[in-house]
Amino acid sequence: MSIFSRSTRTDEPVFDPATTAIDDLTGDYTIDPTHSRVGFSARHAMVTTVRGQFKDFTGTAHIDAADPAASSVSLTIQSASIDTGVADRDGHLVSADFLDSAAQPEITFVSTEVARDGDDWAVTGDLTIKGVTRSVLVTFEPTGSARDPFGNLRVGFEGSTSINRKDWGLTWNAALETGGVLVSEKVKLDFDVSAIRNA
Repeated sequence: MSIFSRSTRTDEPVFDPATTAIDDLTGDYTIDPTHSRVGFSARHAMVTTVRGQFKDFTGTAHIDAADPAASSVSLTIQSASIDTGVADRDGHLVSADFLDSAAQPEITFVSTEVARDGDDWAVTGDLTIKGVTRSVLVTFEPTGSARDPFGNLRVGFEGSTSINRKDWGLTWNAALETGGVLVSEKVKLDFDVSAIRNA
């Protein structure tokens, strides 16, 4: 049997099942950056996906379960904290060709509308990159709530969205001899959030 015909499917769950410490998520929260991730991925040379993350960010959220429209989210990312695992690439990404971190040190997301669809939360907000602000929609799925060993009440959410980087003035690219470009215009943003309810 060829190694390429073997199934890699498994019926085992990837992670342990989520816990639920509270049914009502209403409250004010602060994102715990040490247990959260703001990541991104883009195609490189039309053949592979390069992934990275921002290591320095802060954020807050107000959740109103009874009136989702009264909820809000705010996130501030230090653009120079970008990390793709390759120092030369990171240096290019913080240069004026891309994020221009020296002149535009912060990337921000501030919600303008929050709605709930079943368990999922649809958060529309203003995403500002390199001084350009555009509206984006991020859909978040709750991943559970728990009381940690230190007494903190935590909630988890996972969300993602796709943007066209050119809409924010991130236009640098290089053509390939075989057709296509070196860096895709489409970039996927991923948010794995652990937030602690304020005392």
